[in-house]
Amino acid sequence: MFKRFINLQWKSFFRSASFGKSMGIKVFMIFMGLYVLASLGILGGSLYFILRKLVPSQGPMWVLSQFLVYWVLVELFFRYFMQKLPIMDVKPLLINNIPKSKIVNYILGRSVVSGFNLFTLVTFIPFAIVLIIKGYPTLNVMVWLLAMALIALCANFLNFLINKSDVALGLIIGTLALFWGLEYFGVISIQQLFGPIFHALYAYPITVLVPLAVLGLLYFLNFNYLKKVLYLDGALKGKAKEAKATDLSWTKRFGEMAPFLQLDLKLIWRNKRTKTQVWISLLFVFYGLIFYTQEIYANMVGMHVFLGIFMTGIFLANFGQFIPAWDSAYYGMMMSQNIPLRKYLESKALLITVSVVVMFFLTIPYVYFGWKIFAVNAACAIYNLGINIPVILYFGSFNKKRIELDQSPFGNMQGTSAVQFLIMLPVLGAPIILFSLLNWLVSFEVAITVLVGLGILGYAFKSKLLDAVTQQYAHKKHVMLQGFQQKNG
Repeated sequence: MFKRFINLQWKSFFRSASFGKSMGIKVFMIFMGLYVLASLGILGGSLYFILRKLVPSQGPMWVLSQFLVYWVLVELFFRYFMQKLPIMDVKPLLINNIPKSKIVNYILGRSVVSGFNLFTLVTFIPFAIVLIIKGYPTLNVMVWLLAMALIALCANFLNFLINKSDVALGLIIGTLALFWGLEYFGVISIQQLFGPIFHALYAYPITVLVPLAVLGLLYFLNFNYLKKVLYLDGALKGKAKEAKATDLSWTKRFGEMAPFLQLDLKLIWRNKRTKTQVWISLLFVFYGLIFYTQEIYANMVGMHVFLGIFMTGIFLANFGQFIPAWDSAYYGMMMSQNIPLRKYLESKALLITVSVVVMFFLTIPYVYFGWKIFAVNAACAIYNLGINIPVILYFGSFNKKRIELDQSPFGNMQGTSAVQFLIMLPVLGAPIILFSLLNWLVSFEVAITVLVGLGILGYAFKSKLLDAVTQQYAHKKHVMLQGFQQKNG
């Protein structure tokens, strides 16, 4: 039966309407996955020597054991956002004489063959090989490696139980923050507390039964849950939610753009993918702390421009690059109405403009690292307003892939095409190259002035630029409509 399920999945993949349309994206994702796995393998092979150099007074296995609790929590965090249960199309199977237990076992068994489970093995297998070469007991090392694989599978099945719970996500983030705070302020040594627990998996091979028992329990809980909800009518019945009205009357001051703004604000806040983009944008305000605090980047103006464009324009990039695909579910209806396309685009531009201004104000505290950084961020924000907004709206006319708004953005390539990669060249590459050249050939002040001047010039000719963008959207209208109708595209 399992062989038949695999055969069905294989045919579904190759006979899909979307197969062949996004081969470039598939190849790129495979390449990136292989790159990540290769990087983790190199890290695992070097880990023994790194730990020996960093903490020469302690054994590498003991040092690693102290940090494994953070490895598990971080793995759960990333799995929460990026890993999905490999659900096959079970509706046709439910009307056939196929036991539910076999369907559920196949779904759970398929989840074992996941890249997330490979991360742990690819990292720790080279580490284990180095340990054996260095004279560590082979039995202890192999049992420890088995225990780490079992812990990865425990995280795999635990994620399926907690994935839809915001409370669980809060607990994971809260636990990470609490552990870091307790360790940083010296209240309790989390490393000393959990270190012996994880080290016991190496020192006492019999303890491998603990993660094995936990894995069995989690599999049992997942099996019972899926079997309970695996009904045809249950799959067809939608989940009822209480509608919550939001007062958006203040948008009426924007005249004819008000209805579009209201639709965008409701779309952003009521859907998982768009709402997540807002939180991601706010979190990236802290991105500068990674670079501004490092002396190596102090004189790298190109990096400063990248940060300025990126931090003030993160929502511009995340949200703007998929315009109008966000509205793909009802774009055909909108285009069949007497709706001015120009006003539609103006509302998008206004929404992105507000985001750039807000993000700039949130980056003002970086003036602590110097007035030059503040000047670069301000210049980048003006450049985003005048140049990058029309540019990203123009490239949006090439979007013709549908987006399902209720799905998570993490690991989700819906709506993605070569356009999303090419758009980074003018949005990020152009200002960085221009600023770096002027700073090198002339001066920092001239580079700032040119960047600001271009932004002001673009904003001054905003009306003419939007006219050109509107004509492009009108020209591409039917191509986009046809593309948005393809739900599997």
